[in-house]
Amino acid sequence: MGSRRPGLPCVEAKRRIPVHLPYRSDLSQLHAVARPGVSIGSLLRISVTVTAESEEVVAELLAELLGQPASIYHEVERGITTASVYLPKPRDWSPTKRARLLAGLGRIQACGLAVGPAEVSARRIRREDWAESWKRHFRPITIASALLVKPSWSKRRGRRGQAVVTLDPGLSFGTGQHPTTRFCLEQLVARRIPDRAQSFLDMGTGSGILAIAAVKLGYRRVEAFDLDPDAVRVARANSRQNGVAGKLNVRRQDLTRLPARMPQFEVVCANLLFDLLLTQKRRIVARVKPNGFLVLAGVLSSQFATLCQQYEGTGLKLVSRRKENEWESGAFFLPERKLADKSRL
Repeated sequence: MGSRRPGLPCVEAKRRIPVHLPYRSDLSQLHAVARPGVSIGSLLRISVTVTAESEEVVAELLAELLGQPASIYHEVERGITTASVYLPKPRDWSPTKRARLLAGLGRIQACGLAVGPAEVSARRIRREDWAESWKRHFRPITIASALLVKPSWSKRRGRRGQAVVTLDPGLSFGTGQHPTTRFCLEQLVARRIPDRAQSFLDMGTGSGILAIAAVKLGYRRVEAFDLDPDAVRVARANSRQNGVAGKLNVRRQDLTRLPARMPQFEVVCANLLFDLLLTQKRRIVARVKPNGFLVLAGVLSSQFATLCQQYEGTGLKLVSRRKENEWESGAFFLPERKLADKSRL
């Protein structure tokens, strides 16, 4: 979620990138262009080595310049993050495109966002049936014993009493593989009270994974929104695939224009960009019911202390946190407020 400034990829222009994968194999990034029936013998991979803080905006620059979905790949052992685009037609890459890419990286740096090495490389990918080979890198994910998230081609079945979400990697953020999404799923399981009709709101739903999982876990009155119309479309399609379309409401909504009189929810997840979490703090906290929980994710570890300070200043109490790789997420509890305390918002 967030606004985009054409021609100037800057901090404010960041948004969710279609796929963010922590795997050590490039195979997992090819799903956007390696669809069944597509000839991919001449794929060309264009990559830029970047910092964790600039990965999303650099990936968007690549996607806009080259017209293909961008992927982000983090090699844990070497601590290197790479943003890549795969071109079905190598001729789409040229010295002019390279110059424009370098100019864009310079503008990002000028905005105050460190891009790191920013080394640009182009590599041909050998002939292979990528459409099937990348699938082995998307394995089922188990959250405690309550939830199983798996791709449609997996034959794994849920255990007795285990909720199952079927979700294929696609063009919207959220497959459960990323640490921030996984933390949100874990909190959905941890905050669920059996035999109670709890409500749930997903801010920046992406693929719809959190809202779908919430319905499967027994939450009732489940709502989700995203600014990106493509994300809304994908989330609705995923909800239909999981047979829960009639049990949740997914809509397009700009967080910065969220209505003042929107209902409150017992559990709220906001897996968003750091800037949005700060600037829209009041709107986000206002959606949490007293004695409810707010889950914040999508920020770097270096940003988490500032985030905590800002949200604890509204009366929230940090009850759980998780640091994984360069990411950190937290769950907050909102106690009943006295009348005088409401001014803190």
